[in-house]
Amino acid sequence: MASAFTSSRDIGRLLEIMAALRTPETGCPWDLAQNFSTIAPYTLEEAYEVADAIARGDLSDLKDELGDLLLQVVFHARMAQEQGAFAFGDVVQAITEKLIRRHPHVFGDVHSSTPEAVKGLWERIKTQEKLDKAARNGQAAEAGALAGVPLVLPALTRALKLQDKASKVGFDWNDPREVLRKIREEADEIEAELDGAPERAAAEVGDLLFAAVNLARHLGADPEAILRQTNAKFERRFGAIESALVARGKAPQDATLAEMDALWDEAKQQE
Repeated sequence: MASAFTSSRDIGRLLEIMAALRTPETGCPWDLAQNFSTIAPYTLEEAYEVADAIARGDLSDLKDELGDLLLQVVFHARMAQEQGAFAFGDVVQAITEKLIRRHPHVFGDVHSSTPEAVKGLWERIKTQEKLDKAARNGQAAEAGALAGVPLVLPALTRALKLQDKASKVGFDWNDPREVLRKIREEADEIEAELDGAPERAAAEVGDLLFAAVNLARHLGADPEAILRQTNAKFERRFGAIESALVARGKAPQDATLAEMDALWDEAKQQE
């Protein structure tokens, strides 16, 4: 068993370690207690940490986070293998076949010379795959232009994908200024509800967020990515406020809003 902990670049070693962790009686009690549902949140978390390392431009951290994400794949595959459903090798085979199938312009005789053409080809193949899968399972394929957008996606990302799908059937604005007008309209509707029931105003805030995602889409921006950038900017500027207050012998709770607002403007100008 000691050899299982030998440093290796071989994926087989990782599979051996995962098998050891999941071996009854001799494995890890925590790992043995897990199932697909309990591990799924960690899978999502690791995917976000990969995205975070990329956003920070930290390639050393990215290497580590990709390893953590790979562990999630291995963990799920091991649990499936224990149930006789599939193993890690089947996962590799499935994605290999899918990549070849969805790239006939590389591995076949189809010609697609632009990113836009490739994306369209990919979507057509993906749609056909879903139809074929439904037919094999004796089920009806998901109907409707908005079908196939996972419910577990972050809300901003899911809104983006829903809007993108709707745009493919012509339900879309042609000018981002029209979207901006919609944003102003939604803001006015929030104001109209502020003196009423809070839940009605909150619902209008949801409409505003949806419209803001639409504007980001029309500008070619990923709403999740640009909101992460804004979050980082807020943290940076608020940190500058705290540092300035410490130099004055104060904590944020000891300062007035006007004082902190002035320091915010100073931090903004310094950037």
